[in-house]
Amino acid sequence: MAMHSVPLWLLVLLAVALRDSCFGASSHSLKYFYTGISEPSQGQPQFVLQGYVDGQVFVHYDSQSRKMKTRVSWMEKVGKEDPQYWDKSTQNVHANEEMFRENLETVRNRNNQSKGLHTWQMMYGCEFCADGTKEGFEMHGYDGRTFLTFDKETLTWVAPDPQAQITQRKWDALPAFNQGLKSYLDGTCIEWLEKYLSYRNETLQRTEPPGVTVRGKTEVEDGMEMHICRLDGFYPREIDASWTRDGEVWLEDTFHGSVAPNADGTYHYWISIRIDPKERGCYRCHVEHDGLQEPLDLALKEPTNSKSNVGLIIIGCIVAALVLVGVIAGILVFFKKRQDYYKAPPSE
Repeated sequence: MAMHSVPLWLLVLLAVALRDSCFGASSHSLKYFYTGISEPSQGQPQFVLQGYVDGQVFVHYDSQSRKMKTRVSWMEKVGKEDPQYWDKSTQNVHANEEMFRENLETVRNRNNQSKGLHTWQMMYGCEFCADGTKEGFEMHGYDGRTFLTFDKETLTWVAPDPQAQITQRKWDALPAFNQGLKSYLDGTCIEWLEKYLSYRNETLQRTEPPGVTVRGKTEVEDGMEMHICRLDGFYPREIDASWTRDGEVWLEDTFHGSVAPNADGTYHYWISIRIDPKERGCYRCHVEHDGLQEPLDLALKEPTNSKSNVGLIIIGCIVAALVLVGVIAGILVFFKKRQDYYKAPPSE
């Protein structure tokens, strides 16, 4: 894929997907992603920072607004505890933004590249896993490729790209900075993660049951049906959803998404199944969650686009059209009457 066709948001999402090292519902993570673009397309900022807690964007900064802002309601508490939090965070990012421009220009010149679209990214963060272990990382990328990765066990930088070895030697010659980075990843980062989780959990102390809907459609080619069970607005994150056939879990021809966060701190999820319409009555969407008093078993309904419903759809459209005409006529008669602190790595 050419760099010119990769939007900024996709670069960020790819970075998020590549850095999950902990697994399990009780694992938590704090991650920050910086992206600088040499020649952004129309409407795109030249520099963007996004922070994630458990995969949910909770802070955002870009070179157009030039201000660190929250994306979740539960972060409002940090401003009450520390009135200078947002101003200090913004100032820290301003320093990183200028350094990003310098580093991007340096690496581009080192590669003998003329003007054009190029990107410089930094990704760092920490996780504590379900088994009690803690992880931390920092890595830098150029044009979508890994440029430098920090090895916090040896306090050195790894340079898979030969062009990065100049920078590697410079940064390896700064043991005090590398030791400070390790201390941040192993300590300060984890402390902030725990603090952010406490803010979020105070906002979402009660459990939120999932809203569950089942929709189906007929596959025109072979007459089979695809049914999707959607679950939205639930908290906590842990949820058990599956398709059952005659009361037994059924995995054949089933698919599922990932549990993903909503802006309000709750989560959403979906599972689908492909079946013979003659056996529709055998299947159920089975859901278990802490917010439910008892498990749910939702039956499949006849798809709304099946032939038996065409007549009702046509009648509904006619009625809606007549109502719309009446509303417009009424309107015509009426008018006729009258929106972390982090120390930046050394510059190139």
